[in-house]
Amino acid sequence: MKHFPIFINMCEKLVVVSGAGETAVAKLRLLLKTPANIKVFGTEPNPDVEAWASAGKLELVGRSVATGDLKGAQLVYAANDDPVEDRRVADISKQRNVLCNVVDNIKDSVFITPAIVDRSPVVVAIGTEGSAPILARKIKASVERLLPMSTGSLASIARSFRGAVSEIACARSRRAFWFEFFDKIGPTAFSNGGANTVKKAIKEMLEEARSSGGSSRKSTGTVWLVGAGPGDPELLTQKAVRLLDKADVVVADRLVSSEVLELSRREAKLVKVGKMPGGPSWAQEDINKLMIVHANSGEMVVRLKSGDPSIYGRLDEEMEALDTAGVPYQIVPGITSALAASAQNKVSLTRRERNSDCRFLTGHDIDGFAEHDWQALAKSNVVASIYMGVRSARFLQGRLLMHGADPMTPLIITENISRVNEKVIATTLGDLAEEITSNKITGPSIITIGVTPRSYEPYAFQDKKIPSGATQLSIRVGA
Repeated sequence: MKHFPIFINMCEKLVVVSGAGETAVAKLRLLLKTPANIKVFGTEPNPDVEAWASAGKLELVGRSVATGDLKGAQLVYAANDDPVEDRRVADISKQRNVLCNVVDNIKDSVFITPAIVDRSPVVVAIGTEGSAPILARKIKASVERLLPMSTGSLASIARSFRGAVSEIACARSRRAFWFEFFDKIGPTAFSNGGANTVKKAIKEMLEEARSSGGSSRKSTGTVWLVGAGPGDPELLTQKAVRLLDKADVVVADRLVSSEVLELSRREAKLVKVGKMPGGPSWAQEDINKLMIVHANSGEMVVRLKSGDPSIYGRLDEEMEALDTAGVPYQIVPGITSALAASAQNKVSLTRRERNSDCRFLTGHDIDGFAEHDWQALAKSNVVASIYMGVRSARFLQGRLLMHGADPMTPLIITENISRVNEKVIATTLGDLAEEITSNKITGPSIITIGVTPRSYEPYAFQDKKIPSGATQLSIRVGA
């Protein structure tokens, strides 16, 4: 470890920045988060620097740094974009025994500024000693996903209650108290009502801990109804990743990918409640009971639903069951398959002068093949994404053609969206059922009607004629 990490108290300390251009701005954005007194030297200041100076956030001096300017300075940044001037400032700093960082020059720097995750008062510093800045940013992004923006607020509130919690008899009880607060009670309370709700929750924890001789209360479990997206774990929200890392129980749909499930906490109980078309399935009522039982045991439950919970995910049924049982829950949206397919195929679901709306439809409902307003869907400018349309493809095709849809209407079939075995077929309405059969499409798929993959727009059904031999415009395997 060549560079020893430390945290310096910046309260009312002088920090000198030599240079007022774009390079200096990048450092100043970070320094302005501290309570330091910042003095910037430069003859051609960036507009941001001038604005900060006008707002009284820093002092701007329209000249170069002199030796006397470093008196009392805590830190110096040489950010001139001029190697000669930067070296001069570094030499002056050395003479005055002031720590100096020469931006993008680790050799002449006494200290380096790490990548920082700021959840003040929680601050995480990440350094690679200048060897791999990109890696530092990658690690920073991972840490940011694990630390929600509420982390700083929870830490501040906890600090104000440390004295009261120290009254709890033994160290083990105190550790259990804080673990419960930061892992479950605090984040849930913050999601439900912000800082005031957190303070109320921690007071209740203290009261129950005192009345029970040092044991904190048994927490009420929470259910998180989380969208798992189409399969690629990188398409998960940061919140979904954090919740999977904390969950006691994960209740997952059949279509949730194994890569997403791998993000679950190793100690978590994983229950797969898949619904296999035409095969054995969990009853929705049993899934509801499972969530309620675990939540009433004080556990944190993540109900992991493919795509987005609100799009053909039986969300209402689960919310009603949880409401009836008095179990608190939160919803975390996910990327639904229609949007993922649109992105993968580089198509826009809405376009000026083409369509003013986009429809999400299902090929199946509880009564079998789903009926829709076929006459409206048969119009030439309609764009629609059809879920669960593979088994009902011939029915959909027949209904649309019967109501006047053009057989040459373009469409895209996307199977296993965003996964390694993804398959994309661009075809027409008239060939829909045949293409599904001939290409053995059996996996979860989206049928997008009214658009063509951008790769083929130069001749995308021009004059409603497909080039000879190009009925199947594209099959791509792999993302």
